[in-house]
Amino acid sequence: MASIIRPTLLRQTALAAATRRSATAAFSRQPLIRPTIAKDVARVAAFHASSRRNLLPPGPQVIKGTVNDPAPVPEPNPTHGSYHWTFERLIAAGLIPLSVAPFAGGSLNPGLDAVLCSLLLVHCHLGFQSVIIDYIPTGRYPKSRKGAMWLLNAATVLVGVGLYEFETNDVGLTEAVKRVWKA
Repeated sequence: MASIIRPTLLRQTALAAATRRSATAAFSRQPLIRPTIAKDVARVAAFHASSRRNLLPPGPQVIKGTVNDPAPVPEPNPTHGSYHWTFERLIAAGLIPLSVAPFAGGSLNPGLDAVLCSLLLVHCHLGFQSVIIDYIPTGRYPKSRKGAMWLLNAATVLVGVGLYEFETNDVGLTEAVKRVWKA
């Protein structure tokens, strides 16, 4: 349905814009044309669904060096980045059997539950850390990046303490999931 209506809407928008341009160029001093232009502008503005606001203000526009300066190239290292990537994948792969084992085996082991909680916490921490590294660049927003990292570390500690309390003073994670699943 949308593909049938789209060409008609685009044609109407283009005609309204062309009418507005020709009316403002030729008859901009006549008072009778201005309400027609305002009506067309309102119709075209209602067609557009998004605004042009940015979520974050643009970063500082500072140019360091000149045009002829070479880009800084880091030292080549074949293992740079591979260790933490491998670590993240091992943790993600380790979560699969740990999340299935308590339910498949039917036993609730507090040690297995503690390992599952700790791996889940580390997995979430590393995932959010990667998001912060990717989307808050140090060069443009150094204070925001540092604040986001501190906030992530504080949230990780808070969730770790909460999971510890839940494991030691309550039923534990796997039993809670079983109870919610059966409810």
